Amino acid sequence: MYLSVVIPVYNESANLDTLFARILPVLDNIGKEYEIILTNDGSRDDSQAILQRHYEARPDVVKVIQFARNYGQHPAIMVGFELSKGEVVVTLDADLQNPPEEIPKLLALIDAGHDVVGGYRGNRLDSTYRKTISKISNIVRHKITKIEMRDQGCMLRAYRREIIDLIVNSKESTPFITALAQYFAGNPAEVEVAHEERHGGVSNYNLYKLIRYNFDLVTGFSLVPLQLFTIFGIGLSAFSGLLVVILALRRIFLGPESDGVFTLFGILFLLVGVTITGLGIIGEYVGRIYLEVRQRPKYVVRSVTKKE
Repeated sequence: MYLSVVIPVYNESANLDTLFARILPVLDNIGKEYEIILTNDGSRDDSQAILQRHYEARPDVVKVIQFARNYGQHPAIMVGFELSKGEVVVTLDADLQNPPEEIPKLLALIDAGHDVVGGYRGNRLDSTYRKTISKISNIVRHKITKIEMRDQGCMLRAYRREIIDLIVNSKESTPFITALAQYFAGNPAEVEVAHEERHGGVSNYNLYKLIRYNFDLVTGFSLVPLQLFTIFGIGLSAFSGLLVVILALRRIFLGPESDGVFTLFGILFLLVGVTITGLGIIGEYVGRIYLEVRQRPKYVVRSVTKKE
């Protein structure tokens, strides 16, 4: 099989009929064997019924995986990777913000010899808030992890089978798929893809999920936060020690000052805040160690609907 298209689905009933109406002609025109793997990530609307209907209409190419509950976008993509058979695997969101008509652009670069092809959104139609957050995330990711990727939030990407196998075999509990692929890639490429407004429904990403998304990236690929905190702690300790010496000398030669208690409280609060921040960063790494050694299943599949 030449191509597998993996699509996570979460409460996308308003978009699924349009998705199939647009993606099937594109893939049929490629003229090679393909499959579409859709993971219903615990949707609470009628997405499963719509997916089942499209499976019955095209059982030769459509496969539907249903999770027992919502596990998140990356686990939904990972199970698609594990079941995919294509020599090339393309990931795509179900909200149609990245048009399926752009898939041939990625395949052309894969056929030219690249092992990973990432899309980056041209003329992005998201809100200023979302674009600002994405820009900051890309800058932070590049500075901390040194992974070259123009648009980490664009899910329209293509991977050769050997990259997919490396990602699956990594067995990470919280895989950051786009960064893992760039890490494994020997000859990556990027191409501009169109961007559209969401056709229906609402975005499943909120501020908390975006923060968690970037925690997964930073803690999964770099020790820089720990190192920066250690350097900051050393510098702050030296400054605090110097301040204690100065305050002690003032007390010896100038006598006690009633206002000094507020200075000490200020220093105390600063140190407590820094300590709590550092414990939080360390806790992120310890938590990921815990997830790795626990070996609990990353997801539970309720059903897989496909042609035998």
